[in-house]
Amino acid sequence: MPNSLPAMPDFRPAITAIVPVYQSEEILPELYRRLSEALSALTDRYEILLVEDCGNDQSWPLIQQLAADHGEVRGLRMSRNYGQHNALLCGIRQARHELIVTLDDDLQTPPEEIGKLLESLSQGYDVVYGTPQKQQHGLLRDLASRVTKLTLQGAMGAETARNISAFRAFRSELREAFADYRSPHVNIDVLLTWATNRFSAVTVQHAPRLAGESGYSMGQLIRHALNMMTGFTTLPLRIASALGFVFSTFSLLVFGYVMIRYLIDGSAVPGFPFLASIIAIFSGVQLFSIGIIGEYLARMHSRTMERPPYHVRESTTPEQPHE
Repeated sequence: MPNSLPAMPDFRPAITAIVPVYQSEEILPELYRRLSEALSALTDRYEILLVEDCGNDQSWPLIQQLAADHGEVRGLRMSRNYGQHNALLCGIRQARHELIVTLDDDLQTPPEEIGKLLESLSQGYDVVYGTPQKQQHGLLRDLASRVTKLTLQGAMGAETARNISAFRAFRSELREAFADYRSPHVNIDVLLTWATNRFSAVTVQHAPRLAGESGYSMGQLIRHALNMMTGFTTLPLRIASALGFVFSTFSLLVFGYVMIRYLIDGSAVPGFPFLASIIAIFSGVQLFSIGIIGEYLARMHSRTMERPPYHVRESTTPEQPHE
């Protein structure tokens, strides 16, 4: 077991808070105020890293102004919209301090709850999630969340996977496990499982979004769910194998039925609809399985191109080596 951190409140680590920003110009001033107050109450050394994911609003000029007015604020701007987890990966690789806290830009998870994460982290865990008491998302977000958690159960364990959220704290040393990861398909929670299995969760408050609307469209939610199912697990391939076994068994039963009818009645099973139905069923299963295999081949092709998960267009400060 790794050395445990000292118990709170004596434990005052250096913290990097990473916030992916997308169309949040109305929220940013309040986000900075509350986040800086929460962090300054916990530590003397902290930074706020705002990663703007090309939301095509005035978020980036606001980030530039915050960085100019407050030395603890750093800003990164993506060259195009890459997605929340890609923006987080960019921020994680740029973090300068020993502990990293990630949270959304909508203030649904209060920054004042960061202390709960650090208190649990001080007990020897490597990653701590803030699990909402009651989520304030819509039906589509909840559905995508359930798919994500189902996919993560194999790597993290069922209990831990049920508790994952965008509000998390972890040790920055864990990023070394995925330092060489290069793929446009990113999920931070999966990457963290490459480095540790010491996960924990605490219950935190969850408020309605302060302003604006969620940046997730229906298409993005579906794409995220598919990325999780085919990008970080072999579960779909196992499903295809299981379907192949089930329908192979079914075909043997049908063949047995046809042979018995022939031996008893001296005639084959009559009817074109029966034959057409059997052919349609097996053709559908075959196409479904081929589609799953094709999806995995497409991802292998994408990996061979070594497309980067993100590209930074500009930054408010020059890059510095990690502490």
